[in-house]
Amino acid sequence: MNLLRALLVLLSLVPGALHAQQYPAKPIRFVVPFPPGGGVDIVARSLAEKLSPRLGQPIVIDNKPGAGTTIGTDAAAKSAPDGYTFLVGPIGGQAIVLLTYKKLTFDIRRDLAPVTRIGYGTIALVVPQSSKAKSVAELVALAKASPGKLTFASSGTGALIHLTGEMFKQAAGIDMTHVPYKGTTQILPDLLDGRIDMALDSLPAYLPHLKSGKLRALAVAARQRSAQLPELPTLLESGLAGVVAATDYALFAPAGTPKDAIALLNREIGAVLQLADLRAKLAAQGIEVSGSTPEALKDELLDEIAKWAKVIRDGSIKTE
Repeated sequence: MNLLRALLVLLSLVPGALHAQQYPAKPIRFVVPFPPGGGVDIVARSLAEKLSPRLGQPIVIDNKPGAGTTIGTDAAAKSAPDGYTFLVGPIGGQAIVLLTYKKLTFDIRRDLAPVTRIGYGTIALVVPQSSKAKSVAELVALAKASPGKLTFASSGTGALIHLTGEMFKQAAGIDMTHVPYKGTTQILPDLLDGRIDMALDSLPAYLPHLKSGKLRALAVAARQRSAQLPELPTLLESGLAGVVAATDYALFAPAGTPKDAIALLNREIGAVLQLADLRAKLAAQGIEVSGSTPEALKDELLDEIAKWAKVIRDGSIKTE
């Protein structure tokens, strides 16, 4: 009896070790701060499908959209830090929320712990088929010849796509007029009909129209060329230094989540991201997988905050 009591006392002093032995012992929840069907939701569900068998537990997708991802992010940040709740969300988008929402009830740097990057989606510069611009240089020349006349679309003021357009303007030294929409589905008809001059937007919705020749892509905003459109130069190659943006995906945990749980998820997701069928499935959505250490994700988030803060400041962009 004394030996058993001593063993129980010893185990109580090493909760991390006990957690590691038992974890995970119940279903895990992935909070997605977007509605079903979008890029983040697709990534979360695709990842959960492959990850669940490896962990031996179901993974429940909990969609909590609204208020620019703040509803879902707040819910995740305030969840018990027990290793059973995680946030699947953007990296750059979270940085922008931090900079543009003045009354946040959370600070991602303080209230959420990085687990791993998951991947990136390509943002492309797209113009109507009728556009005179056949290259980024020609588009910039057209804009400089008629300051303020050319228009660029976004899926909402102050969000990633808007700020990517502003970053393009600043790097090119041009003046263009921003036209906000409520999403890509509203942008497409005006772009196809030439009522809007360009969009720097997430690639998948545009691919059918690029393949049919109804739209033309001039470049991508990635650091490297897209596997889907390898013939397209990057904006960096086109002479626009620093114009890098992506729809990106990562996993975060509530601050205080046991390190062994974070390490386990990081390791298992890293293995899942190497699966050929998962990579192919996400590639069809324009998403290239890319894992990371928690430390690298933290550094990336801080870099994104600094990058978008400069764009907002230099463009005198009004936030919330």
